[in-house]
Amino acid sequence: MSGAAGGEAYDVTETGARPRGGADGDPGAPAGAPAVDGLELKPALEAVLMVVDEPATEEHLARVLQRPRRAVALALRELADDYTRQGRGFDLRLVAGGWRFYSRAAYADAVESFVLDGQQARLTQAALETLAVVAYRQPVSRSRVSAVRGVNCDGVMRTLLQRGLVEEAGTEPETGAILYRTTNYFLERMGLRGLDELPELAPFLPEAEAVEGDSPEGIPSFDVDDSGDSQTDH
Repeated sequence: MSGAAGGEAYDVTETGARPRGGADGDPGAPAGAPAVDGLELKPALEAVLMVVDEPATEEHLARVLQRPRRAVALALRELADDYTRQGRGFDLRLVAGGWRFYSRAAYADAVESFVLDGQQARLTQAALETLAVVAYRQPVSRSRVSAVRGVNCDGVMRTLLQRGLVEEAGTEPETGAILYRTTNYFLERMGLRGLDELPELAPFLPEAEAVEGDSPEGIPSFDVDDSGDSQTDH
């Protein structure tokens, strides 16, 4: 059954009147979509979030569950508070613009033991240092990252690209060098909502002007060792 009140269209279901859509962006049920609006909201959110492979936005969840976005946002925050209060081994976080389940930091050792099981899967120190320079200097070229670190980072950058932690971000106007930036996957892995949540470490890195002369033409040529990281010539 359908109707309208005050210029707003709505559907009447067994659970009450539900807007089809409005100025606040609340979604209506897509044509032909299964009727899920009668399901209890919190368990439905839990079921969906168990199968996502990347953070799900409130808008997306509201659309697939056929609920107002505000109701979904409130339910997500209540679930997150419930898990924290109960001391569960996982929590629900808003990361990189969406919601996803994560193992709780207090149980990181247990998760690491299970995932690694004797294997070394961590980034090397060189990769972590390179990733930090990209995070704080982005968008940045490989030559500038090498200048900051004092070593050739070509091999390490390839590793970070393969792991999806950094991506290309255009070219440098002056030199044509490819620029790099961190990805949403980086934010997700770091548990950050955005780059503004990075720790205040930038003051400890040299200013851009300090490495201005270290363009691709200004950086000496040198070989890369097996680790993808070698000391520059001085």
